[in-house]
Amino acid sequence: MRFSILLLPALLLSATAYAQHDMHNMAAPADTSRTKKAADHSQHMGHTMPGMAAAPDTSRKAQSMQGMDHSGHDMSSMAGMDHGGMSMSHAYSRNLPMSRNGSGTAWNPDNTPMFMWMHHKGQWMIMNHGALNLRYTNQNIGRNSGQRGGSTVDAPNWFMTMAQRRIGEKGLLNLTAMISLDPLTEGGNGYPLLFQSGEAYKGQPLVDRQHPHDLFSALSVAYTHAFSEDVDLTVYLGYPGEPAIGPVAFMHRISAMPNPDAALGHHWQDATHIAFGVATVGLRYKQFKLEGSNFTGREPDEHRYGFDKPRADSWAGRLNWNPTPSLALQVSKAYIKSPEELHLDENVRRTTASIIQSNQWGDYRFITSALVWGMNKHVEADGHSHGSASHSVLAETNVQLGKPAVYGRYEFVQKSNEELGIPLFGPADEEVTANYNVHALTVGANYRVAQLAKTDLTLGAQATVYRPDSDIRFFYGRTPVSGQVYLRLNPSLMKRM
Repeated sequence: MRFSILLLPALLLSATAYAQHDMHNMAAPADTSRTKKAADHSQHMGHTMPGMAAAPDTSRKAQSMQGMDHSGHDMSSMAGMDHGGMSMSHAYSRNLPMSRNGSGTAWNPDNTPMFMWMHHKGQWMIMNHGALNLRYTNQNIGRNSGQRGGSTVDAPNWFMTMAQRRIGEKGLLNLTAMISLDPLTEGGNGYPLLFQSGEAYKGQPLVDRQHPHDLFSALSVAYTHAFSEDVDLTVYLGYPGEPAIGPVAFMHRISAMPNPDAALGHHWQDATHIAFGVATVGLRYKQFKLEGSNFTGREPDEHRYGFDKPRADSWAGRLNWNPTPSLALQVSKAYIKSPEELHLDENVRRTTASIIQSNQWGDYRFITSALVWGMNKHVEADGHSHGSASHSVLAETNVQLGKPAVYGRYEFVQKSNEELGIPLFGPADEEVTANYNVHALTVGANYRVAQLAKTDLTLGAQATVYRPDSDIRFFYGRTPVSGQVYLRLNPSLMKRM
């Protein structure tokens, strides 16, 4: 185990203590009858917000309140709610609920559980998120000599801070920073994960390994102008940031929260969540949002502590629709120029579609799921197709039943011999390619063993069974099995009203 892993719990708990200190030292304004009533409601949240002012009871606001479940399970009516004059809204809309926040500008369902620490500094609302998984993982348990796999003790992690404040009568400013200490805990070549591919290290492609994320995974600023309660316009700039392609990235989906591993279809679905140079414009109308992005297509290089060159050479478009508080749907398409550093002559046309579902019936009692499809089509610099399109499908569910939780993930992905490092033999003057089908089923369970300083400590275990094509079983076995045990640290659930 690397020495740096031992430092991470202290870092996480120190951040929690700092947030706690800020919250307990907030001065309470005068307790009028209206603010006292609102403040009483705020005590049911996972934080203290003295002096919460009641939102104006306009006719449209009153209509939106009719759908509130006062047993505490629907946040859709919290859009624009003020707490002592400070917004409790979504990061990119004054008129949407905070619980819709995802990664980048992507949407979660309104009923999504929120695991975070939150406090106020003046006119700023500050939200802190993150997760740290101290674990032992063994890929391809019982493998024969020469077959692929590996084991390690490591700690995949990420930490994010979002700060927002209102600007005038119509504006909303958001600042976001996300870091990962993966370069310390995972090393330059990441952690072992069967059938994973993407990015490179020391001039070699990463195969059967998940690459580490960059130290600076997001630094973004966004401004949203509300033309009305139904219409607003957002301008988002990130270096790095996340363009409008794919669903909420896997580490920000509550359906994927218990699983420490990245999805095998990551580079078909949401791998652009770290792009060094992003500009996005999004127009929302009620429960629809249309977005367009110009961004850097090149994936991050192996120098995980620096900032890559911005190129602004790729494009993406996405349509989001949240038809109910329990659902978030999106379709997106992107042209990504030279994503792989080792294959600069290859560009990718990526298409994705997804459905994210979330329902709660009490604190720490929820079910949330995701169904994601992604397709990559490789094209040469002259626009000609390179091989056939490859597909990936992911279906995952997380069921939280108080302290215990059970979860699962099924994946289907098509990967080429090049992506999996499988040698093929053909005529010397002819390029030979093949796509292989891989199925993977993960089941797991965990239990929240303690809460300390509004931080959950959860102990869990999971196992994955793979079913690769017969042509590549020589390298992996017929049905390789992987397993891991972990202790996760993350902010506690922010309780609902």
